[in-house]
Amino acid sequence: MSYSFSKYLFVASISAMCALTACSDDDDMPELPGGGGSTEQPGGDSGGADATLPNDWSNWTAPTYKDDYTHTGDNIASWAQHLKWNLANVHDPSVAYYNGYYYMFGTDASYGNEHEKGKSHFQGKRSTDLINWEWVPGFFVTPPTWVKDTLNAIRGRMDLEPIEDPSYGYWAPVVRVVNGKLRAYYCIVVDNFIKSGKQNTAANFDNSWTERSIIGMCETTDPLKTSNWEDKGYVITNSTDLGRDGWARSGTNNWNGYFYFNCIDPTYVETPEGQHWLIYGSWHSGFAAIEVDPVTGKPLNQATMPSPWFKSATELQQYYGIRITTRTSGSRWQGSEAPEVIYKNGYYYLFMAYDGLDVPYNTRVVRSKSITGPYIDINGRNATKGDNDYFPMVTHPYKFKNSNGWVGISHCCIFPWSGDMNSDHWFYMSQGRLPANANGNTYANANMMGHVRRLVWVPKNASSLGDLWPIALPERYANVPNWTDLSDIKAEDLVGKWEHINLNYQYGKQCTSADLELKADGTMSGALTGSWSYDPATQFLTLGNAVVKIERELDWEASPRVATLVYAGYGGGNKANATYWGKKVE
Repeated sequence: MSYSFSKYLFVASISAMCALTACSDDDDMPELPGGGGSTEQPGGDSGGADATLPNDWSNWTAPTYKDDYTHTGDNIASWAQHLKWNLANVHDPSVAYYNGYYYMFGTDASYGNEHEKGKSHFQGKRSTDLINWEWVPGFFVTPPTWVKDTLNAIRGRMDLEPIEDPSYGYWAPVVRVVNGKLRAYYCIVVDNFIKSGKQNTAANFDNSWTERSIIGMCETTDPLKTSNWEDKGYVITNSTDLGRDGWARSGTNNWNGYFYFNCIDPTYVETPEGQHWLIYGSWHSGFAAIEVDPVTGKPLNQATMPSPWFKSATELQQYYGIRITTRTSGSRWQGSEAPEVIYKNGYYYLFMAYDGLDVPYNTRVVRSKSITGPYIDINGRNATKGDNDYFPMVTHPYKFKNSNGWVGISHCCIFPWSGDMNSDHWFYMSQGRLPANANGNTYANANMMGHVRRLVWVPKNASSLGDLWPIALPERYANVPNWTDLSDIKAEDLVGKWEHINLNYQYGKQCTSADLELKADGTMSGALTGSWSYDPATQFLTLGNAVVKIERELDWEASPRVATLVYAGYGGGNKANATYWGKKVE
């Protein structure tokens, strides 16, 4: 099962990685900048990220940091080097723009478990330009005491003995600006078996599932010190429809799932009408949406201590939320997690991570005109009902020439330029992993680099030019001059040699590039054949029946790295089950 690489069977190692005895309060902000470069906006003014966009090629330089930060001679993986990490050791990021900075917080991660020596869970970074990032401490060092109290109160209602020393894992926060404060929802997973309360080891297996996850919330007006975060306590926990005694399983290969909703991977969205919603879920039964009070951040009409199980659809919606998506209606156990929701142009777009997190990770998107659904994919499948796999794919493991390529590209956050929700410029950020054995390193897949990509909007095919869907660019963001103004690009600029990748879903495999030539006579050869055309007014390049968007970005695989033209779009035809990525190389 792909889930063997995902969160629950991984949580024991993470819990060890985040050993509480290894942590101490990092109350002082490290000397800044520490992210591997100047925080000055290239081509603009220093300070906030709303500085002038670059348009002067003479003053622009490509990022030079190395993607393999663990390679011999370039090792910055140790905790002693954490001020040099920049985008190294990024996992499950969430980004919010606050007081002139993009603040990113995520699940603690570091190559070789070096963050065991760290100062806080949910480590953070900040940036003014989305390229150079400086390290900032997280929300807390030791878990709040209310977590254990809440857990054992629930266990008491289930006639189970309390757990005196819970084993914790820490997962996937979301950060948003709410009421002038930076608000974070965080997840703490209790990795003890439900029946016995013993830690999750093979020797302790007692034919029960592991315990629940719990979401808490904290806020600050100054995120540069751990002590500045004010914890607001309990928000919500796992639900189940199987009652207090339904947690049994026959063995560790039984993947039916106890929990109906798994209380992990939150996201947060405000509707145009001013409602505030928390969306969460991972693997167990799909994603839930529950309305919260904008001031308290807690669910509306919530009981002081909700039952650890629900007895009716009314109770489910009141205490735990409305199920808005599920990968498959007939299975409680499904390879989807990490919902991220944005509102744009009359639709709520819900991005989700598919499959195991080490290699197969890929990102899908569905949309709805209502926050509670139904969410429909690009081919008309109903994700709220569970009509099986959904498209389009926003990312997928891939490999251009002259590189190791990337895998495990998902668990994304989506955010606009300078925090402006009406902006035309949006970004996709996730971790990316190197494949195993890259550069001769058996453990290269543990290398997690933060990837920031621009998000652009493209049609399904040439017959639906007015119906646009989001897609991430194939190359990461590098603040290339004039990326917001492509009016000077002409059809003749596209003539030449390209690398083309057909991201046709392949579980656990990298899709590799093939040669493509766009000829001056309007024909193409190599990976695609037939005719091509270009509309400079929209920057849409038509490749047969597929329509892709031309953009400026960095060729990260070139040596030295250089700016080039790239494209992204969907594969044409009546079913958009493939994604096209490409870059110009000659």
